Parts: sequence; C-alpha cells; structure tokens
Amino acid sequence: MRLCIIPARGGSKRIPRKNIKAFLGKPMIAYSIDAALKSGCFDKVIVSTDDSEIGSVAKAYGAEFPFVRPCVLSDDYTGTLPVIKHAIEWYEQAGEQVDEVCCLYATAPFVTAEILSLALRQRQESGADYCFSVSEFASPIQRAFKVTNTHRLEMFQPESFQLRSQDLEPAYHDAGQFYWGTALAFKQLLPLFSEHTSPYILPRYLVQDIDTQDDWDRAELMYQVLHHNV
Repeated sequence: MRLCIIPARGGSKRIPRKNIKAFLGKPMIAYSIDAALKSGCFDKVIVSTDDSEIGSVAKAYGAEFPFVRPCVLSDDYTGTLPVIKHAIEWYEQAGEQVDEVCCLYATAPFVTAEILSLALRQRQESGADYCFSVSEFASPIQRAFKVTNTHRLEMFQPESFQLRSQDLEPAYHDAGQFYWGTALAFKQLLPLFSEHTSPYILPRYLVQDIDTQDDWDRAELMYQVLHHNV
C-alpha cells in the first residue's frame, strides 16, 4: 500500500488552529488533501491528528481519519518521523502492508499533484530512501551575519567576505512541504538530512514557511498571484 499521511495536531501556538484556518476561503489542510487525491499516487490519504475537529474537516475534504494520535506524539517537541512511524505501524497492526509513504504537511498550499507524482518517481528511480522538497537560499549563507549584544554586526564566515557570490557554494533548506520515503526508512527513523535522501528542488516562488501571521499573509498573496486571482 502507498500511504499519504498528513500530520496535523491541534495545538498550534503562533497561528491558532492554523491547520483548519480559512486560507483564501478553504481550510488550509484542504489544499494538501486535494493535491494528494488528484495525484493518483495513493491507496489511502489520511490525517494523523489528536484533534477531532481537524479530523472531521479532513474527512469532509476527502481524507480518512482512522485513529486519534496519542497525546505522547502531539506535544510541541515531537518530531515528524515518530508521527509517521506510528501511522505506519498502526496499519501494520491492522494487517495491512505499507510499502511507500508520503508525509505531506497540512500547511502546504503550493504543493501540486504533479509535484507529488514527479517526486515519487525521482525517489524510485534514484534508489534513495527518501525524496523531499528543498529550495535554494535566496542569498549566500556564507555572507550571513548576526546582530551582537552591543547592536553591531558580526559575520558568521568573515573569510567569505571578499569572495564573489557566484564563487560561493549554493545552500538549500527544507521547503517544508512533503517527504516521500519507504515505509522501512520511516520505521527505522533514518535521518532525512543525509545521504539517504534525494532532494526534489523547488523554485523559491513555490516555497513559503507559514509559522506567523506575516507568513500567512505573504502566502495568500503569493497564491493569488500564482493563480491569477489578483
């Protein structure tokens, strides 16, 4: 079985109820569910949540809500891998074999059915344990600096100051949208940021973290521009 797992706990602090908050007229989670269903990649699309309201909203948009996630996996410090491992093992204990899994975040309105399908193919053809979305930093990280306690500037890598931007190695970050992987890799908790992963590179205009209200407002503007709704 190929399984899509959408982790969506109810305790978001910075944007309360963000997984089901209306994003341009639809609950945020509905965009991820829609992309997963349209991709045709999955035998099941489920939500892993500790919150019955989130589960009900997910079901209304076509996902399944087969279990309530345990409280021990629903606090502010629980990582993604244990949540995915739990869902896989829940199905295995029910007698179903899980072969491939995609962890798809509930706050990923820019993900598309095509991207999910292409990333699945990349993982399979590369032979990697994982394939997940990444994007290049807009500015060279070697030129980054911090503001000191005395409100002055200090470079992290001052030795890079005289180098041209084009001579600096590109750096990438997690795009925070999805993680394809074999069920075995997730169950073994293999590290994602490692040689186990083949990166699926997204353009920066399809990537936006949504952790604050400012992020949310920017994401809505980006979505409207991309879909010609402005």
